[in-house]
Amino acid sequence: MAQQAPQKAPAAPGTAVVASGAHPRRLELDEVPPGTYDVNTKETLVRYGVDHMGFSEFWGTFPGANGTLVFDPKAIGAANLDVKVPIWQVETTNRELNGELFSEEFFDAENYPWMTFKSTKVVRTGPKTLKVSGDLTMHNITKPIVLDVTFHGAGTDPFTGRDIMVGFDAKGMVKRSDFGLGKYVPIVSDETTITISAEFKKRAVDHS
Repeated sequence: MAQQAPQKAPAAPGTAVVASGAHPRRLELDEVPPGTYDVNTKETLVRYGVDHMGFSEFWGTFPGANGTLVFDPKAIGAANLDVKVPIWQVETTNRELNGELFSEEFFDAENYPWMTFKSTKVVRTGPKTLKVSGDLTMHNITKPIVLDVTFHGAGTDPFTGRDIMVGFDAKGMVKRSDFGLGKYVPIVSDETTITISAEFKKRAVDHS
């Protein structure tokens, strides 16, 4: 008697089913639907790096970012980015150092819990690249910075089959002393690199 092929267990209720090997068509930058996009908080990360005594690069991360991106590829100059990053969620490789960064000696997270960035100018510099100027506020000090942004990708979320997602990578540099965070300069470098991986989801109901 021929054996019956084993049947697959049904998916749990509410679980999106993604066909094996299936991948939605990716959109080019010029194909991204215009509208208001919300930061996908759990998939977005801000990383900073400093030179530690000339021996190594030391870095930490800021998870938990939230905010909005108003974007239309046909009117890139009108794009607007408004993001908040929780200082109290800073993470390093060491819990003791985390506590030191929370303290009044550095970020003073109790009194200045948020870091914010608001764009002031967006210029397209290539097929997948942009230059985003804006105001960074940290430790109650606001300074202009420039981010070099690369379009990472866009398309329909394969898990929901309906949400439009778009992602960008960004790099920039700030002097931490400009924000009142100059402790240990120059033993630990004043120049601080910023590397961002940001993912956004288009609002189902667009109020832009």
